[in-house]
Amino acid sequence: MSPNDDLKALIRTIPDFPKPGIQFRDITTLLLDPGGFATTVARMAAATRGPVDLIAGIEARGFLFAAALAVPLNAGVLLIRKDGKLPGATIAEDYALEYGQDRIVMHEDALVPGARVLLVDDLIATGGTARAAVRLLRKAGGVVEQAQFLVDLPDLGGADALRAEGLDVDSLIAFPGH
Repeated sequence: MSPNDDLKALIRTIPDFPKPGIQFRDITTLLLDPGGFATTVARMAAATRGPVDLIAGIEARGFLFAAALAVPLNAGVLLIRKDGKLPGATIAEDYALEYGQDRIVMHEDALVPGARVLLVDDLIATGGTARAAVRLLRKAGGVVEQAQFLVDLPDLGGADALRAEGLDVDSLIAFPGH
């Protein structure tokens, strides 16, 4: 039994979504449980090393965890969004998808150089978006040394890819497969 099995039990698995062979890990069932969500946030906050200035949440479910973590960690919330969703001047980072390219952005004035940033999202799979977010934050002058996720799909290698870029990576729950 692992220490976060209580949280793992709150995550619903939907087979064959969005396509056959995929086991979709649906966190909405955990979010519906007030105690489960509060416990998740408390455990993520406890796993944070050192003070942080900003919690960067990746669109869209990462926003939920970033905002909730910002309160106990006394930090601001920085939004990392898909292109075209933020008003005002932005900086961008392109990254490869299985078929094509995508782009994430943040406001160009969202952080001051040297700001300590914790990257947060609900799930890490291949790590493409998270790695692009790290590049974007570092390009803006942020110091990004840690990333946290509720769920890791370790067989897809995303957490290891972030570790290869010098980050400490934590997740509360791991599911085998994809």
